[in-house]
Amino acid sequence: MDIETSVNMNFEYSETQQMVAESARDFAVQYIKPYVREWDENQTFPVEVFKKAGELGFMGVLVPEIYGGSALGYHEYVAVIEEISKIDPSIGLSVAAHNSLCTNHILSFGTKEQKMKWLPKLATAEWIGAWGLTEHNTGSDAGGMNTTAVKEGDYWILNGAKNFITHGKSGDVAVVIVRTGEKGDSRGMTAFVIEKGTPGFSSGKKEDKLGMRASETTELVFQDCRIPDANRLGEIGEGFIQAMKILDGGRISIAALSLGIAKGAYEAALKYANERVQFGKPISAFQGVSFKLADMATQIEASELLIHKASFLKNAHKPVTKIGAMAKMYASEACVSIANEAIQIHGGYGYTKDFPVEKFYRDAKLCTIGEGTTEIQKVVISRKILAE
Repeated sequence: MDIETSVNMNFEYSETQQMVAESARDFAVQYIKPYVREWDENQTFPVEVFKKAGELGFMGVLVPEIYGGSALGYHEYVAVIEEISKIDPSIGLSVAAHNSLCTNHILSFGTKEQKMKWLPKLATAEWIGAWGLTEHNTGSDAGGMNTTAVKEGDYWILNGAKNFITHGKSGDVAVVIVRTGEKGDSRGMTAFVIEKGTPGFSSGKKEDKLGMRASETTELVFQDCRIPDANRLGEIGEGFIQAMKILDGGRISIAALSLGIAKGAYEAALKYANERVQFGKPISAFQGVSFKLADMATQIEASELLIHKASFLKNAHKPVTKIGAMAKMYASEACVSIANEAIQIHGGYGYTKDFPVEKFYRDAKLCTIGEGTTEIQKVVISRKILAE
């Protein structure tokens, strides 16, 4: 039987994608690169940089123009995250979380009124967005959450706490998924939008992290927090199902973040290997080093292909759960491996802060954990392939 394929085999960026990538690269070099070490050491969350990113359209990449966004697709979005992450993965992570989690949840499941209320502020970074699913006792087992919302007339009363929340302190608005039914019931959770300053809504402990230190991570705390039913996203009981759909796109974000880290570490290693001379020749001339570079380059190509296949499917509104999980799993593990090898190629210098690879190494590990661990990606993938 003849099998026809309509796959577009043109792997070059379009003119728009190239323009977006160059713009993101210029932004990162000008506004981020000079401060990377300072922000990392001081755990500074540079709000002003995200405001600038908003001016350039990087904080509402997927948002339609009617809501103040850039109205671009996933290939362009990947390019933005990748280019920023090549310079500083912390900033790439925060741009990704703002776009793919908080903003995208409102875009995907909000009413027209809700979109008009919140998206223009988020797309321009007038407001920074947070998204809360994880709790202290529920990481991968999100269905076991303890934070609850109880309905009282036209209002909901929230009590509990969320953990490991990007922009939990500095965020102006948060989308949170809380329990409105029985624990463990996939239809027992509901999503709400909560604005900063709402009585009973506050931030808690800020995490002191190994890497991604310029990306703020804190608790969100709810103490008899009263919000109107108008802040509910979608139907009662749909929150967990919505969250899983949001994470499908979020995994493409983390894969793009991983790709940026991998490319940043690889390019630094390639440069160093060509400049460092031992035994009378550049160390890149030695097979032990050149083979490392070959493996790194191949892993980057494979990551990129998976990511852009997932982006293609997402743009076409086709199922992306399996490929998105594959892209996230492979790219995140690859970036950890590549960052490790980049340090090895640098030798003792790679272990110092005088070269960028030690930071890529610290930042990389988060990618195998955030938005679903590698092990959870394998659960997602295996369920899909066994059901096919």
